[in-house]
Amino acid sequence: MATIDGLPPLREVIAAHDLVAKKQLGQNFLLDLNLTAKIARCAGDLTGCDVLEVGPGPGGLTRGLLAEGARHVVAVEKDARALPALAEIAAAYPGRLTVLHGDALDLDLSAHLRPPVKVVANLPYNVGTELLVRWLTPSVWPPFWSSLTLMFQKEVAERIVARPRDDHYGRLALLAQWRAEAKIVMSLPPEAFVPAPKVHSAVVHLTALPAPRYPATEKLLMRITAMAFNQRRKMLRSSLKGLSPDIEDRLLAAGIPPTARAEEISLEAFCTLARSFD
Repeated sequence: MATIDGLPPLREVIAAHDLVAKKQLGQNFLLDLNLTAKIARCAGDLTGCDVLEVGPGPGGLTRGLLAEGARHVVAVEKDARALPALAEIAAAYPGRLTVLHGDALDLDLSAHLRPPVKVVANLPYNVGTELLVRWLTPSVWPPFWSSLTLMFQKEVAERIVARPRDDHYGRLALLAQWRAEAKIVMSLPPEAFVPAPKVHSAVVHLTALPAPRYPATEKLLMRITAMAFNQRRKMLRSSLKGLSPDIEDRLLAAGIPPTARAEEISLEAFCTLARSFD
């Protein structure tokens, strides 16, 4: 990749700008530009797309996205130490990289992005799940993005794609699969990163559905699943009894045995139950 964009290897970039990864920022850098290019390709054809990247750090994935043909990359970086390194990438790709200094949780990014938009990021471990939930729960659907290609700790990735009766099945799986098609497309060992985390990582690709997979009111679905999965080992007639005095009848009408547990119930059934409260 360095020979393609004329920029130095990432180890040299990190040394030149003293970019030692900070644990409090959830930073783990990928230094292999072949890997970052592979992650960029997991997002599909980037030609003609704006790409949102959160936590670019020294810019390995940023370079992969640009080299793979992204029309424009908007990179949001909280760590001011990384800005000079990202400025060097912007200079190598005139007009194709915008770097925003700030916290992605606080910024309104819509003014900087032009559809179609893909989100591709090696998310900081400490904010990854929160960002995903925000992207999956906008006030209007379809969202601003057409797909999300995101790296998480492997356990989080497995929670996103889990099915009923899987150990990792829970609210995150329901939320992701209600409005998107989700699959794990790549796994990475700890030694791929600097510093090496204690866990494996995985890349999840989510494609936005034009409409939710099953009709349901979001607030009701979220409330029901929160109550159900907060008491995973309880029977649903017990964990959901605060919803309605006739909860057993509602469960039965939705095709859910009242003695079942949350981890056994499909997304479709939860949506059916939620509709009974509309």
